[in-house]
Amino acid sequence: MVFGPAGHLTAQNVTMPMLAEALAGKIGRPVLDSTSLPGFFDFTLDFAPDDRPNDNAPSLSTAVQEQLGLRLEPAKGAIEVLVVDHADRVPIEN
Repeated sequence: MVFGPAGHLTAQNVTMPMLAEALAGKIGRPVLDSTSLPGFFDFTLDFAPDDRPNDNAPSLSTAVQEQLGLRLEPAKGAIEVLVVDHADRVPIEN
């Protein structure tokens, strides 16, 4: 899966959890795969990047819905979080 020039995603042999992870990285929020769709998919996605809105290209959320037939819905859910509350530097022998 490759995010190409601004606003273009090309994917080959991608599962829905892989797509959810890529979208999470792009929007900066967790994305949970609730589709239960098995298998691998090839697709392209064209959208307007957040930093450069474009009248000719849809937002990422709209593009996912119109071009892939999937919806990004805001929801609350459980996610795993690792918290490191303390770390000591251990000296290493020369």
